[in-house]
Amino acid sequence: MLDPRVIDYINRMDRFAAANNIQLTKVEPGYAEAELVITEAMLNGNNVVQGGAIFTLADIAFAGAANSENAGMVTQSANLTFLRPGDGTKLFATARVIHRGRTTGLYAVEIRNDRGKLVASGQMNGFSTGKALVEE
Repeated sequence: MLDPRVIDYINRMDRFAAANNIQLTKVEPGYAEAELVITEAMLNGNNVVQGGAIFTLADIAFAGAANSENAGMVTQSANLTFLRPGDGTKLFATARVIHRGRTTGLYAVEIRNDRGKLVASGQMNGFSTGKALVEE
């Protein structure tokens, strides 16, 4: 069952994401969306979004999907393939559950630019800590 407190909690408590203009925008059971507003400070030497910023965007979308039911899930491993430069004014991430077990979950993540072009794609594996993300 979806815990509506998760989206607010992640946006408020993930200070690294907030400091880098990344916000969770939608959470449904096993699914989430996030966006990154591109600023000059995020650009690398090739004048495109630095890969670490794109990875963080993917990680926040994963966090929303994996914790949509307040599971206390953390990233265990991740594989992200960069397909084209991150450019434009915003980047958008989606994460959806592929498989959810008792203590682990596998999620597909995609990053697209503001023209809908696929920038990066991958999978993230999570491990449930056994402790709810949002405390009662």
